[in-house]
Parts: sequence; structure tokens; C-alpha cells
Amino acid sequence: MIRRKRCGLAALEILPLSNIIIPAFIYQDFSDKESGRYDLPIAIGILAASGQLPIEGLAQYEMAGELALTGELRPVKGALAMTYKAWRDGRAFILPEASAAEASLVTDAQILPASSLLAVCAHLLGQSSLALQQPELLSSTLAYADFAEVKGQAHAKRALEVAAAGGHSILMQGPPGTGKSMLAARLPGILPAMTEEEALESAAIQSLNGAFRASAWRQRPYRAPHHTASAVALVGGGSVPRPGEISLAHHGILFLDEVPEFDRKVLEVLREPLESGRITISRAARQADFPARFQLVAAMNPCPCGYLGHYNNKCRCTPDQVSRYRHRLSGPLMDRIDMHIEVPALRDDELLARESSESSEVVRHRVEVARGLQMQRQGKANALLESHEIDAWCELDASGQVLLKQAINRLNLSARAYHRILKLARTIADLAGANDIATPHVAEAIQYRKHEI
Repeated sequence: MIRRKRCGLAALEILPLSNIIIPAFIYQDFSDKESGRYDLPIAIGILAASGQLPIEGLAQYEMAGELALTGELRPVKGALAMTYKAWRDGRAFILPEASAAEASLVTDAQILPASSLLAVCAHLLGQSSLALQQPELLSSTLAYADFAEVKGQAHAKRALEVAAAGGHSILMQGPPGTGKSMLAARLPGILPAMTEEEALESAAIQSLNGAFRASAWRQRPYRAPHHTASAVALVGGGSVPRPGEISLAHHGILFLDEVPEFDRKVLEVLREPLESGRITISRAARQADFPARFQLVAAMNPCPCGYLGHYNNKCRCTPDQVSRYRHRLSGPLMDRIDMHIEVPALRDDELLARESSESSEVVRHRVEVARGLQMQRQGKANALLESHEIDAWCELDASGQVLLKQAINRLNLSARAYHRILKLARTIADLAGANDIATPHVAEAIQYRKHEI
């Protein structure tokens, strides 16, 4: 016999199982619908509190699942993220069968998929054990655009190789159609392969938004929000805090095309996560902390019309218009971008040339060797070095110190820019396979900071 009682927003359905009575459905009709994942643990908690399930042993499990009126378990968002946390805490995870394949990407996690509340209760009572989910086998084939498809722009390609090797942020300036977007789209293909931990962290963030795709496993995220994006879309937020674009780009690339067209207040929110690698979203009801260790790649035109400095002299912008356009980016934000480079327009002979350039695979090999040196030496990418680590690993010889001192005085560099030049020089030395930073390494690092925006 089935008894159903409704009271306000809650509904309770009672089903018989052997000699006990089990509440098979508890549902809170919240407008955000995110509470559905708590249906299963709430039901199990009520059963345990009423003495119908043993409390002993429950501490070894974590569980999530939305309950249907029939007592069946429906899939939930964030299965991978929750499984990752349960695994790190040393607990088995009970969840709906439809979410088990995604959760199984967490290596060595104990995942117990269940079809219904009754199956979970039978497992906890020792009547019928839930079978462990087998690991999901995914193809490791990654699809990235190839560097060889970009004609010319040797200087920009070199700068992106340095950025990839050390994890540095970069701003590209140049007229329309010079390949800035093409270059940015090919940066993920020359980054080092993702580690197991990086892949899990990135996939867990994607899972929270329901955007995880098994086909993209171990593929570096590449996020390119439109310049009309709001601050909430970029950093995350909402009444129930969700990760924004900077968190969805965790361990990957955040590309901001036409960056001066973004609202200035939106861009300013990037300053803190660029330094800390995290973003904390506070609301009246709750607070959420999301990772945001992304590599920023930005692109802009040199002036409002876009043709300042073009070899055909088409620009008609006044100096005042150019100044206002460039000053849409604040000094503090510009100071946090490691590399500023120019991407000039290609002449007809360069466009028609059929000579082949290096493929992404060749460049990636050099990048991985350089990143490997950094991990052996300090356990992190050069872009993440703290002040005391810079003193330890980025020491210059006498001639390098003289050159850098001259650059500081002539370019009016800040202390932050000084530290970024040292980290860039360290990356350039790593690409060259040098143990010590030489004067040519410092000179190249300086020219990545001397471009005036």
C-alpha cells in the first residue's frame, strides 16, 4: 500500500521494503533546482535517524542524487567534482547510474552507482551490494589547430612559445586580419600535456556547469567570451554561485579578443585572479571559492579604426582618439600582463609565400622540455614564482643587471614589471637549455615589455 502526503513545497511518498517503511521521495521545490542532488542524502539521513537504517558505517560514504516520485535516481550536475572531493577525503561515493561514467574518470575512486533509493537501502542493510563502477576508457586523441597554418609572424610565434613554456600572459596588438585570433587559438596546442590532477580539476569545473564532454578529456580549455560579457559571466556569480569563464579556463587559455571593447569594470575584476589563481564569490546566503589558474591571452587593435602603423597608411585617427582608445585598459591591469607584443600586417609576398613553418608538435616538444626543467627545479611554472623564489632561481650576472637597470630607468618599469622580466628571462634561458640567465636572455625579455600601449 502506498501513502502519499503533501505539505506545502514538500511531498513524501512511503513504500514498503521487507519489514521497514522507507521515505522514497523528499523534494524541495527550490527555483534553482540545484537542491535535487541532496534528495538521496536527506532520505538516507531520515531513515537512519528514525532507526530504519544502521548509522554505523554511513561515515564511509558520500552520496548525491535526485529522487523521482517512483524512488528512482536521476542524474545530477557536478558528479565528477563531487567524486573528486569524496576520493580525496577517502570515502566511497554513491550516485545515480546515469552519472557514474563521468565520475569514473577519477582514478582509484570507489564509485557505487545505484538505480533507486531502494537499491541504496539494500546495500546499506547488507541485503544486496552495489557493484563498483569500472573506470571509463577514453581516447587520448586531442584535436588542436596547428601552428603551421599561420603564415609569417615569426616574432609573434616565438613570443607565444615563450608564453607557453613559462605559463605567461600575453597581449597582442596589431591591425585587423594579421592573425592574432589564429595565433591565440593555436596556443593550447603547444602547451604541455595536462597532468592527471590538472585534467581532473579542469573537468570538475566543467562538470559543475554541466558542460563536461568526455571527448574533451585532457584537452586544454580554451574560452573566448564576447566583449559584451558581464562581470558575472567572466568571474562567476549568481544567487547560487557558479563558476565563470575564468574558472572554466582553469589550466587553459582565456582569450579576450578586442579587449578594449570590454567594459572597464569587467576587466578590472581580472586583476586579483591573475595574481592569486582563485576567485572568491560572496553572496548574502553563501560564499564560493573557485580555482582560476588561467593563462590570459588578449588581442587589440592599435587604434579605433585599427590601421595605425599599417604599411598602406589607411589610418585617419587623431592622436587624441588613439590615446583614449588605448587608455581603456588601466595601468594596473596592463602591468599584470607579462608580455606585450606587436603583430604587424603581412605584405603580399609574405601572404603568397608557400614556405612551411614549424608544426605545433615540434614547438610543443621544446615547450615540454623547458617546462620539465622548471618542474624539476622549483616544482611550478616560472610565471607562478613568488618574490623569494625569483631571488633564488632568477639571479643575473653583472652585465645582465646593468642592462636591466637601464631598462627600468628608460621604460619607467614598476617593481611588478621588473619581477616579470626576470621570470621571462628565466623561461627564455630554459628554452635555450641554459642553467644561468645570460644577457641575451634578459634582452629578449625586456623587448617583450618595452612595447608601449
